[in-house]
Amino acid sequence: MNITGYPQDPQPTRGTTAQARLAHAPRFSRSRLIAAFTVLSALVIAWAIAGPTTANAAQRSAAPLVVGTNAGQLKGIGNDGAREFRGVPYAAPPTGDLRWRAPQDVAHWSGVRDASTYSPVCPQDPISPNGSSEDCLYLNVTTPTATSAKSLPVIVFLHGGGFEFGEGADYDADKLANSNSGAVVVTINYRLGLLGFLAHPALADHAGGPTGNYGLMDQQAALRWVKTNIASFGGDAHNVTLAGQSAGGLSVLQQLVSPGAKGLFQRAVIESGAFAPKQKSLAQAEAEGKATATALGCADQSAECLRSVPVDTLVANQPLSITPGVVDGAVVKQSVGAAIATGNFARVPIINGSNTSEERIFTELGLTVSKGATKVLSGPNPVTTENYQSTLATVFGVSQSAAARIAAQYPLSKYATPNHAFSTAASDANFSCPAIALDAAASLWTPTYGYEFNDGNAPWRDAADTLGAPLEATHASELQYLFDLPNALPGTLSADQQKLAATMRGSWTQFAATGAPATAGQQWPKFDILHHKTLSLVAPTPQAKTDFASAHHCGFWATVALTTGW
Repeated sequence: MNITGYPQDPQPTRGTTAQARLAHAPRFSRSRLIAAFTVLSALVIAWAIAGPTTANAAQRSAAPLVVGTNAGQLKGIGNDGAREFRGVPYAAPPTGDLRWRAPQDVAHWSGVRDASTYSPVCPQDPISPNGSSEDCLYLNVTTPTATSAKSLPVIVFLHGGGFEFGEGADYDADKLANSNSGAVVVTINYRLGLLGFLAHPALADHAGGPTGNYGLMDQQAALRWVKTNIASFGGDAHNVTLAGQSAGGLSVLQQLVSPGAKGLFQRAVIESGAFAPKQKSLAQAEAEGKATATALGCADQSAECLRSVPVDTLVANQPLSITPGVVDGAVVKQSVGAAIATGNFARVPIINGSNTSEERIFTELGLTVSKGATKVLSGPNPVTTENYQSTLATVFGVSQSAAARIAAQYPLSKYATPNHAFSTAASDANFSCPAIALDAAASLWTPTYGYEFNDGNAPWRDAADTLGAPLEATHASELQYLFDLPNALPGTLSADQQKLAATMRGSWTQFAATGAPATAGQQWPKFDILHHKTLSLVAPTPQAKTDFASAHHCGFWATVALTTGW
């Protein structure tokens, strides 16, 4: 952790249908981690049952299901609330000699291309019900069914999944697209794992050139597609909000500091993404890439050998976690934390936030993401009274005396179980305090709006949660308030939760339209360095708060950073 309060790079979140993915989970040393991520997918996602709030319907007429793009015509599908265009190619298939190269332009097609079904996902394990293929650079567009005389704001959403799992099809954006006066919502696939983030000198376009940021390049290619084509769908190409959750939120931060994304979006929303402000150096990433090449059977370290490795082998030999965003001097020139702190980023309005207890779900699964590394803890209930202090020392990489200070700050007597105490400390250190540190740094340069999602009764809750009362919002539990999540286990929002969901969707689309997230009857205060105002997203009505830093012991964690170098 550095002096600004940022820790380093975790990779949590979700994939697609839990049952299907568990059925294909491998049985080698990575299986426990993969299964844990898959179980997380099942636990944290439930369908949101809130109705859309379509406005200005009288001023609209039916929108066409056939639209034109710069590569050809598309025919989407429609229902009472929205038009959807699924499986739209935004770049050429990154296969064969295009594996580990910058995304290339889409080939033109003749006639009208069917856009009623989702594309395969980028290679991952377990596999999505939509199938898996290296030919995966597709996006999905959702718009209100009715047209508007005015171009609509655009929201491009980047999925989470630890840069190893997930797909755009996981997020049904019909309700979000119909909030307030409407929005055009785009979800995308981007290359994951080794295919998206392997850095190796043999893959550089020229000797000494950069490698390793292919997934980030894909995201930029999708944003360029939006800039070129979104007007055909009723969207405003000059009013694009880039949003993402977890790995997607970290991606938004990296696009904020990437010169290649300059001018491609005008607002940013970061959900649970402030956990990894320090990216690897090119030298470190390439050293890891060489070791990976050897493990893949490419002792000659050649691009030819790497491009011949079967995709299933690449997925099976993926590291336990990918830390994306190599400081390569081209796509990423500076780590996120340093760039935000010095104002060296796209100074667009920002919403940034976290959930009450992000690590609760990981602790339940025997995991932690401390200091940017996904670590497997021992046993189904890994933290005990006897090992509490030693676990803190190991996880945070500090001395026993420093661990004793942490244990005193989070005494077991205050919590229902040792797991609860540990997850609270880890959540504060790895998510909550980095989030407010980002708010503080960004607010010096651009309008910044901070939030905390606090609905501990969000219906992801699983009976297997043994951490004890009180229940708390954990990683990804806010997603069902913004999207329907059709690839997940079903759940139901209460009337109060539906009201919160409608408020959140309205705030997101209002922010996309104007750069300020206020909606009717609710004001969202700007964050400033003196008052630290954030919005607590609780049902039924959000509340402004000023005690976020003290509630999460952020002053204490700053002291830990100063005295231990953590």
